[in-house]
Amino acid sequence: MKMPRPDPAPIARRSELIERLQAIVPGEGVIFDKDALRAYESDGLSAYRQPPLVAVLPRTTAEVAAVLRLANEIGVKVVPRGAGTSLSGGALPLADGILLGMARFNRVLEIDYDNRCAVVQPGVTNLAITQAVAGRGFYYAPDPSSQIACTIGGNVAENSGGVHCLKYGMTVNNVLGLEMVLINGDVVRLGGKHLDPGGLDLLGVMNGSEGLLGVVTEVTVRIQRRPSTARAVLIGFPSNETAGDCVAAVIAAGMVPGGMEMMDRPAIHAAEDYVHAGYPLDVEALLIVELDGPAAEVDHLIGRVETIARAAGAVSLRVSASEDERLALWAGRKAAFPAVGRISPDYYCMDGTIPRGALPRVLRGIGEMSEKYALKVANVFHAGDGNLHPLILYDANHPGELERAEAFGGDILKLCVEVGGVLTGEHGVGVEKRDLMVHQFTETDLNHQQRVKCAFDPGGLLNPGKMFPQLHRCAELGAMHVRGGKLPFPNLPRY
Repeated sequence: MKMPRPDPAPIARRSELIERLQAIVPGEGVIFDKDALRAYESDGLSAYRQPPLVAVLPRTTAEVAAVLRLANEIGVKVVPRGAGTSLSGGALPLADGILLGMARFNRVLEIDYDNRCAVVQPGVTNLAITQAVAGRGFYYAPDPSSQIACTIGGNVAENSGGVHCLKYGMTVNNVLGLEMVLINGDVVRLGGKHLDPGGLDLLGVMNGSEGLLGVVTEVTVRIQRRPSTARAVLIGFPSNETAGDCVAAVIAAGMVPGGMEMMDRPAIHAAEDYVHAGYPLDVEALLIVELDGPAAEVDHLIGRVETIARAAGAVSLRVSASEDERLALWAGRKAAFPAVGRISPDYYCMDGTIPRGALPRVLRGIGEMSEKYALKVANVFHAGDGNLHPLILYDANHPGELERAEAFGGDILKLCVEVGGVLTGEHGVGVEKRDLMVHQFTETDLNHQQRVKCAFDPGGLLNPGKMFPQLHRCAELGAMHVRGGKLPFPNLPRY
């Protein structure tokens, strides 16, 4: 990937910038050594690398506000970063920009069981929220495969999902409130502990905004009671098409499982060799269907799923008999990404979403593309909501393979749009899908989206180069400008 040339002005005054940042974030909070900055040169899309101009690790909202105020004053770009697990290049730094790392915001601030919510800082990991409330029988529902490492701030930025998002929703469905800092240093609050705040749905705008609109410094999330019973059904099929037919049939029957995941043969073998979850190795596709709720309801639904699966052509079926067995079945699916990393020097993880009924057609198309590009692919995805994660296997040491993998991935995403789907389900657009946005949106669509960014970030300093294939100046779009140091949201509470 060709990186944009750095603006020489910020680099020329780098020493001055570092001094001013050190005055804001004392101690070891400002990193400018060339070797130390290598730790921040990439996110989970590791094929693209670029060290930042400087990295800043604030501890308080006041420090974040001061850093953004300084950046806005002197015109320096800022790239927010959580744990760096983004798979779309959303946290890829800029050579002439500040990398704003939020890892030090790692405290659970409040747990309110009466109102079934928790207030946490953005650097708290996804899994840590569940661990903090597990003793009282609660949990946080969205569970990306990277939940042990990914942070809630990054989940908000990408609107992350997970294996249980079919029934319990994405991040946007589980976030009640945010504290965020705007580019001019204003600190604002959206929502709170209450449901459905009035006015503009700015919470919805922020979820999935990929760091382009503001920096989140606090998140209020919904926590839920753990279901009294949860059991997983492992179903083997002779083909991807029959497994896809079963997915559609289960949903058509009116059931909404807690989770419904699918893996094809390469992914099955990789996961089983890695985790030893007890997956059958003589099938072409596996479904994991989880039913939860009262025991009598779960037993009834399992019987219905078994009937549908047999009718669809299932060749094996196993129901978890204990909690340990249920977790073991999920462990293989959640470890699919690192498992595939053991069988290929490199892999390119895609993310697109399609209507469930289009699943067989898209899987056939991916198979044909695999032959066309002479690259193997392993498929793992959230089958219940049509969120695909094809893993394209390649070796970057072989000239041209990365470029073929990127072209292969682009064709997969174009096919997703062609069948009525979208370019991303939970990984975001970042730099990976930026130039494909024109396949889903018209120029008018993209201009309106950019007007929203301009309203929050008139100077285009927050995470530039992400999401939009062509970034217009705000004046060209007739967007509102900062007047008197105020942004155009007079009714937001400021601190």
